[in-house]
Amino acid sequence: MNSRCALVSKIIPFSCVDGPGSRLALFLQGCNLRCKNCHNPWTIGCCNYCGECVPRCPHQALSLTAGKVIWDASACQQCDACLHLCPQQATPMAQILSVADVISQVRKAALFIEGITVSGGEATLQLPFLRELFSAIKADPQLQHLTCLVDSNGMLSETGWRKLLPVCDGAMLDLKAWSSERHIMLTGRDNTLIKNSIRLLAEHGKLVELRLLTIPDHSDYVEHIDSLAGFILALGRVPVRLNAFHAHGVYGEAKGWRSATPADIASLADALSARGVDNLIYPALYL
Repeated sequence: MNSRCALVSKIIPFSCVDGPGSRLALFLQGCNLRCKNCHNPWTIGCCNYCGECVPRCPHQALSLTAGKVIWDASACQQCDACLHLCPQQATPMAQILSVADVISQVRKAALFIEGITVSGGEATLQLPFLRELFSAIKADPQLQHLTCLVDSNGMLSETGWRKLLPVCDGAMLDLKAWSSERHIMLTGRDNTLIKNSIRLLAEHGKLVELRLLTIPDHSDYVEHIDSLAGFILALGRVPVRLNAFHAHGVYGEAKGWRSATPADIASLADALSARGVDNLIYPALYL
């Protein structure tokens, strides 16, 4: 039987920052948000084979063959020149992989990891692949001990989540702003669906982590702290990770934004704690 395929940006066999413990992290290509602060902006779009990157690759690792951009991994020096100039916010290094292809990668790492995290881009845009991948892991005696998590922006309908939850051990979601107006400014989309996703996952005990990203002069968490704290408390004892924005690696307007400091994080943490939200995880790194 043929297995489903997905457009994959990258596989990291061993990661300690994509969920609890050591995990294989699978990054899928394509996103339905356009976050100004995105640190993986080349995962947003999909290559349309315009070929603009081909002559500008300093290592001749790209070619245009039969109307498609071909990437030569052996010649690539990972200089990222193609990523910075792509008008589609895509990468020519993305590969179409089947569930069987990914499972073979998981097998190589299975003895050394606690689970798999599928991220992006936005993983749930390729929902049928995600369901089949998680189902295959759960059905495999050698792999079924691995937890299957998704790192999502929450822009999935309730119908979609109900299809995924039976084979998914949990999800990590970002609430990038409290007000819809500020969320639209930062991401291009309203956050109503995201709040609904957060509530639904918490209700089913599948919200592994809620993440708040502090962007100085742009975040509105403190401005709406009473509403935010009430929303979080209603979810139950969900870990809340406070992330600090840093401009390193972002493109465009956000490159000039101020990076968050320990004082910025403390301001939000103190305001949340004063309102009973104390299950906080602080940044491990500031840049």
